Amino acid sequence: MIEKIPGKFYYFLFGFLVLNLVQSHFTELIFDEAYYWYYSQDMAWGYFDHPPMVALFIKLSSYLFEGELGVRFMSCILSAVNILVLWLMLDHPKKNDFITHFFVLVFSMTLLNAYGFFTLPDTPLLFFTSCFLLAYKHFIKKPSAFLSIILGITMAALMYSKYHAVLVILFVLLSNLSLVKNKYAWLSVGVALFFYTPHFYWLYANDFVSIKYHLYERPNGPYSFEKYTLGFFVNLIAIFGLPFPFIYHALLKSKATDRFKKALIYLTYGVILFFFISSFNRRVQTQWIIIISIPLVIIVFNYMLQHRKSMLWIYRLGLINIVIILYLRVGLVHQPLLFNVFYESHGNKDWVKKIQDEVGDMPVVFENSYRNAPMYAFYTGGNTTFSLNNVMYRKNQYSIDNSEEKVRGKDVLYVSRFIKDGTFHYTKTDGGRYHAKFIKDFESYRKLECIVPEENISLNTERELTLKVYNPYTFDVPLNNLKFGIAYLDAYKIIQRTTPIPVKPTQEGKEILMAKDTTGFTFSLPAPTKENPSYFRVVISENNLYFGLNGKPIKLE
Repeated sequence: MIEKIPGKFYYFLFGFLVLNLVQSHFTELIFDEAYYWYYSQDMAWGYFDHPPMVALFIKLSSYLFEGELGVRFMSCILSAVNILVLWLMLDHPKKNDFITHFFVLVFSMTLLNAYGFFTLPDTPLLFFTSCFLLAYKHFIKKPSAFLSIILGITMAALMYSKYHAVLVILFVLLSNLSLVKNKYAWLSVGVALFFYTPHFYWLYANDFVSIKYHLYERPNGPYSFEKYTLGFFVNLIAIFGLPFPFIYHALLKSKATDRFKKALIYLTYGVILFFFISSFNRRVQTQWIIIISIPLVIIVFNYMLQHRKSMLWIYRLGLINIVIILYLRVGLVHQPLLFNVFYESHGNKDWVKKIQDEVGDMPVVFENSYRNAPMYAFYTGGNTTFSLNNVMYRKNQYSIDNSEEKVRGKDVLYVSRFIKDGTFHYTKTDGGRYHAKFIKDFESYRKLECIVPEENISLNTERELTLKVYNPYTFDVPLNNLKFGIAYLDAYKIIQRTTPIPVKPTQEGKEILMAKDTTGFTFSLPAPTKENPSYFRVVISENNLYFGLNGKPIKLE
């Protein structure tokens, strides 16, 4: 039987949708949105940092609208439908009498507000978490092949949204281990794997670049209680705002009276525990724990309906939180309303115009900025850009796609914070000062791979080491344009120092590295000065550009 939903609910939902559409139109993109917009310009089954769902929804939005709304439209739709799915998961017989309280609860949740219009991987993650839970709720009541297929599709969609989605699936499974003996549950797993196969193949074809980066190559830092663990608890407060004490009180007091509620509780505590443990190793970003908002909407609203005192306090504090959120949302558009505090959505059109007025349609190469490059491309209507990533930065989508070829051999404007002899300068709204210079016939070889086959390498070794350089390009690379270096990294894979080194070719007289070919060298590790490095990587400077990210970090014994 289809549930009849009161008209009042749809009035609130329509108002929520309209507000987000208006906000989307008038708010400039933030940097991550511009980066994911860049994803959508070349649709694929995967990207360096994330699976492709966020790119898909941006692409769909772009068919309907231009500008910022052409990035965010589908996020607004998903967020509205997400609220409807949350409502459908509520079974309390008196819920229709408290529609206003439900919307106050949802709208007062800080990050659910933000992801109501921002287009980020967490936007589809939240939506498909709700869809997965709704499908699971019906599945455990009466398993069937049809529900298995729906459950499998939602699991695949979750994993296409963000890799953190595995936590949603895992903790729901842990709440009901009898599923391992359920043939319909295994059917849903098979369906999920079938639909996720294209991404598995993409990972394989790209040498599991996303997995390697997130698990092994991502720089970290020394443990700090204030930045890591205390920061984690601050994030738990920030995602709910002023009503947070009563939200967590409702969680603590709620009991698993059935398998669905048990799944909600396991999911919430599981995510909190997982990232609490993670906080002893790295800084936990606020959006990583936003998944708990979905089960907590259901847990807390049910608790509110049974405990009127908590309902009163959550309602009052929620209204105050909503006023603050609305003020901040206006401040995303007009910076003075944020007490002149700069945010990413401020001033991007201005700095883009300063550069475009100087160079017109000339390609622009941004050094170490996967943020500025797509932002410039977006607000110029698609001008060619490239992020040249060097050893002081990190790899990203620009490291694995073909954007380097779009600027090869072209006259470009090269933009950097570190140029001293720039042709012109500009200052962004955030106060960052950039310098730029013109380069003729730009040529970079950032995809050259440096491979050191030896193992158990000591920092003070006196033996010469072997270096293999692989050329993945479809053209030859002149070796006399290359200079080599050693980058020393600390235990957290943060750069300490980069030193040029001489290398000896194993093939005398070889001047060209042929396409898809490998050549060999020998080299010696330079003695560190004051550092006590834990890793090193071999790096290449081509045509006097700063050293790139050519070799993987290698552990020093």
